[in-house]
Amino acid sequence: MRSFEPEVSDGQAVPVFFLSDSTGISAETMGNALLIQFPDLVFERTTIPFIKSVEEAQDVVRILDEAMDGPVTPLAFTTAAEDHIRHELLRTRAPIIDFFDMHMDKVEGVLGRRGVREVARLHGVGDIKRYNTRMAAVEFTIEHDDGQSLRALDRADVVLLAPSRCGKTPTSMYLALQHGLFVANYPLVEEDLESRDLPRPVAGLADRCFGITTTAERLSRVRNERRPGSRYAALDQCRWELRQAGELYAAHHVPVIDSSAKSVEEMATLVLQTLKRSGGVPSRERIKARDAQEGT
Repeated sequence: MRSFEPEVSDGQAVPVFFLSDSTGISAETMGNALLIQFPDLVFERTTIPFIKSVEEAQDVVRILDEAMDGPVTPLAFTTAAEDHIRHELLRTRAPIIDFFDMHMDKVEGVLGRRGVREVARLHGVGDIKRYNTRMAAVEFTIEHDDGQSLRALDRADVVLLAPSRCGKTPTSMYLALQHGLFVANYPLVEEDLESRDLPRPVAGLADRCFGITTTAERLSRVRNERRPGSRYAALDQCRWELRQAGELYAAHHVPVIDSSAKSVEEMATLVLQTLKRSGGVPSRERIKARDAQEGT
């Protein structure tokens, strides 16, 4: 059984480096998934993307080795796909977790062949059709953010409903960028909340609607950052809007997600799980029809 000796004093920040020969998003995502398991520690995060040459990798090694001479041992995560870049990074004296190598070797063993180990393939650009779908989804979602446009609203895969500042936009963008879903989000204003009917623009899309809620205290705090001391940010106003929104969701059996204690990733996962259970994930026929409209 492993024993863990305390190495980090209270208040000391652990230097963490995310290294990549592309954007660094994969290194950040996988590294942070591990770091979140240590809520009592403070991390000082640095991302170093687009390490394209041996010389650049050597510069990074110097940065890591300098960090090793500091008061707290640093930790590095890398998803570099290019062998010559990865091998150079591994020369550092700092502890380094190589996500690509540790998983790629096993996948190659199972498949009985060596992968091409290309940067673009690691980050998904190799699947052009999926990439184009995601970009089209992002464009649609930006256009339909916060009820700005009602054009072609029926093409939405998901419609997020909520009073202002409940977390609609970040969840919409995550679903579009990561999962290629066409998402519209619609703000519930006072006149909407005075009725139990769905707002007219989304009335025919109830099967694609998700309601977002939060706590009145959190909503008031967030709104006060935008409009301090306003009626819009008043606690009583927030309570009323959330109560009315909850009754509207219940009247139309709209699934509800509480954003007060969930990350964007968790909220998106709940949306996807609900869609799968209800059979609401876009069908092949709808995707084909959409592609024909987009001319892809």
